[in-house]
Parts: sequence; C-alpha cells; structure tokens
Amino acid sequence: MSSLKLFRIDSPNGGVVEVTPRLAAVEADVQELVEGQMEALLGVRFLASEYVIDCVDGGRIDSLGLDENGAPVIVEYKRGTDAGIINQGLFYLAWLMSHKDAFRSLVRDRLGERAASQILWSAPRLICVAGDFTRYDVHAVREHRRSIDLVRYRYFGNDQFGLDTVASVTGHSADAKRAGHRGPRRLQVRRQGGAMAELAMAVDEVLVGLGDGVTRVQRKQYRAYQRLRNFACLIPPQQTKVLVYLTVNPKDVDLVSGFTRDVTGLGHHGTGDLEVQLRTERDLERAQDLFRLSYASA
Repeated sequence: MSSLKLFRIDSPNGGVVEVTPRLAAVEADVQELVEGQMEALLGVRFLASEYVIDCVDGGRIDSLGLDENGAPVIVEYKRGTDAGIINQGLFYLAWLMSHKDAFRSLVRDRLGERAASQILWSAPRLICVAGDFTRYDVHAVREHRRSIDLVRYRYFGNDQFGLDTVASVTGHSADAKRAGHRGPRRLQVRRQGGAMAELAMAVDEVLVGLGDGVTRVQRKQYRAYQRLRNFACLIPPQQTKVLVYLTVNPKDVDLVSGFTRDVTGLGHHGTGDLEVQLRTERDLERAQDLFRLSYASA
C-alpha cells in the first residue's frame, strides 16, 4: 500500500488533491473495523473477538472466523510493523488445531450444526493485518507449513480504508493447493475423458494464470480459486457444460441467456452470484473478461 497514491478529484477546477495515507491511532481501531465488516473485507464469517485460549501460557486470539470454504481462520492485528505477529499467530493456530472440539462448538453456537459439520480442517488459515511488513516477514511465511496471508492496511482521509495483500502462502499439507503443480491433475482429467473434462481443465489453467497468489481450495462439491478471498468456484463438469461462479455483481453485467445468469439468493455449490455456463472453448474465451473482473475484486 505504501506505493499506492490516492487522489480526490477536485471538480470545480478539474485538479486533483492527494489523500494522504495514515495508520490507525490505536490497534483496536483496525480490529473493530475489520471484525464489523469481516465478510466484506476478508471473505470470512466472524465468530469471536479476544477469544481466551485454555493452555499453560494462555493468550487471547484477536479474531476467530470461518472462511467461504469452511476453513478455520485466525486474524491477528498490529497497528504498525511488529516482528512477533507471525509467530504469535502460529502459536494460536497450533492451539486451535489441537482443540478442534472447542472451535467446532463455537461454530455450532454461532453458525449452526451444518457449518460445524463441514469445517475444512485440512486448510486452517492465519491472516495477519498490520501497518506494514518487512522482507524478513515475507520470507518467513514461505518457510512455514501453514496457510498465511500478510495484509497491509491504510486509512485514507476520514472515510476510506484499504487492504493490500503483501504475501499469501498455502500450507503444504493442506488440500488447498498453490497454483502451478498441474502435472498429475492433468493426467487424471485426461483419463476421465470427455469434452467437458477437457474444457474444465482449460478453465482451471486460465483461472490460476490470472496473476500471482492464486490458491486452489478443493471441496467435494467445487474447487475454489482464492486470493485473499474466493473469486471463482469451478463445479465438476456436467455432461454438456461447465459451471463457474464468480464474485461479480450480476447487475454490473449484461446477462446473456445460456451464458451468464444471476443466481443471487439461489442455492448452489461454491460462492458467487454470477453463474457462467461454458460449453465450448469460444465460451471460455469470451468469459475471460469476467474472470479478470472477479479476480481484481478479490
């Protein structure tokens, strides 16, 4: 975020005025804002704040949540730069994974039995929100076997708030896979055969190729493509089409019958309110602008 400059357009004279970025006055301000809008900002359903853990050393987890794919999420905050935020978060994450019953009970109380029964234990996440990170922080997260997101925040003026993903690493042991390891999966898809399986493989390659930091998260009913939050969900290919759900507002799209559909409020696997129906490589080609739009919003 430090390289981003934001300007307010001064309408009367046609000039621009730079909006100076700033840090929060206190850490609690950031925590309160993110917890109040966690689903919109991080794609995470809020569960608890200042959660006291039961262990010898004790401690309080800043925020607990459940992401769009059912993965447990710990969010830790720092006003500025703090070398201890990653290790602190990893300590809490280790506690969480050894106290699954406590987390499951919390999810059941807040979100119901269905959510509690579908927790994705293979892909727990740590999100660190801070004023800044050092290059050593970025290097450190790449050495851990956990899914960690380093997110930098800034306030702009009195009514604007920005988040910038500095680093996003997928845990090696999780079902969530970093884009790029496609050899065995390609062979498996081709063995399954069929035009729609081939088309689904092409969709996968387009989605992971949209930019750096794309992560696949595999669930039984869909495969999510995620930056900080989901931007696309690919459904297993049907006999005549491949369905992709995008986090694009259908009202901002010129819907085309048989190609795009508004599924707001309609039940479906995965996340996103815009359904894209693909039957041919040509459909995939014309869908790519929508894919990029969804990627940019995540």
